[in-house]
Amino acid sequence: MIDPSTLIPDAVSTRLRRAYGFEEVALVPGAVTVDPAEVELATEIGGHRLEIPFIAAAMDAVADPDFAVRMSRHGGLAFVNLEGLYTRYADPAPIIARVAGAASGHEASEILADAYAAPILPDLIVSLIARIKAQGAVAAVATTPASAWDHAEVAAQAGADLLLVQSQVSSARHISTSGRVLSLSDLTGALKMPVLVGNTVSGDAAYQLMEQGAAAVLVGVGPGAACTTREVLGIGVPQVSATIEVAAARDRFQRDTGRYVPVITDGGMKTGGDIAKAIASGADGVMLGSPFAAALEAPGQGFNWGMAAPSPTLPRGTRIRIGERLPLEQILFGPSHTSHGTQNLVGALRQSMAALGARSIAEMHTVEMVIAPSIATEGKSWQLAGKE
Repeated sequence: MIDPSTLIPDAVSTRLRRAYGFEEVALVPGAVTVDPAEVELATEIGGHRLEIPFIAAAMDAVADPDFAVRMSRHGGLAFVNLEGLYTRYADPAPIIARVAGAASGHEASEILADAYAAPILPDLIVSLIARIKAQGAVAAVATTPASAWDHAEVAAQAGADLLLVQSQVSSARHISTSGRVLSLSDLTGALKMPVLVGNTVSGDAAYQLMEQGAAAVLVGVGPGAACTTREVLGIGVPQVSATIEVAAARDRFQRDTGRYVPVITDGGMKTGGDIAKAIASGADGVMLGSPFAAALEAPGQGFNWGMAAPSPTLPRGTRIRIGERLPLEQILFGPSHTSHGTQNLVGALRQSMAALGARSIAEMHTVEMVIAPSIATEGKSWQLAGKE
């Protein structure tokens, strides 16, 4: 009999590899458990110690200056988008209300496209950063590569603490015959503040970004709930595989240079279990969008939308309704009143690490993982049958 495997073309095995997302893997308890109270969740990003490894995404419906202050006080971090509504309008609340009240996603996109056509005002960048700093919080701001030089200079002079240069796909080299091409090494060399870079799913690209001075690398192309990049462009890698690959590049870079560059998994996480799997995959922190958009303190009024949604030619984001809204403190620290895993995210991560015997983020990177596509449904027939 012919072995079917011998009929598979070599191109399949060399060009097509299996990748895994959060729903396809599980974490394996070992021989040791620890007291949850003794689990240390602190991490360091760009020289700033975070008591919890949670970062709010630079999305207008998630992080405004007030939300950034709240996250900082809770021990986390939030990035504010320097190309969003908060640097175009002194009072963006009426626009957000129109977006939230739009009858359809199409109408919301039209409102956003019109709103984002207004110019970015440097004075609003300065006042945004000053507002965060005045309350003793970390001023973390984000921009895109095309505007990085202009915004970085204004932000640095205003006293920003961290700059995130974020694009749909970040690479160490960008080929273009028009316009000024951003040199990350020039940017990191010229600024006195750490520059984080995202997003990538490639270990090779991550290593080169680290060589060019990135203070942290974000992982994730299109996994977010409000992002449609994978549908529109067909690109991306499931987050577990992507994080493992970039984390391996981080470890190799540390062995080669002695410098440790944190890895942040960005997007695709909803539950405490997802977050635990991201940390176990090698992440030093996680960036969340829609889970934080559900906070009562978030500016989106129960909605979230992708950063690329305003594009008039090829939108890659969509407005989504978040559903149940809760205080930020309850989302982070509980108490949890449901079994969905979307409340008390910090407590869930702490409990997971304790059950796995991991007393720190670094130790969580070493726990065993297994491929387990049925982990979410195994033995849950009664739950599924009686689900309300």
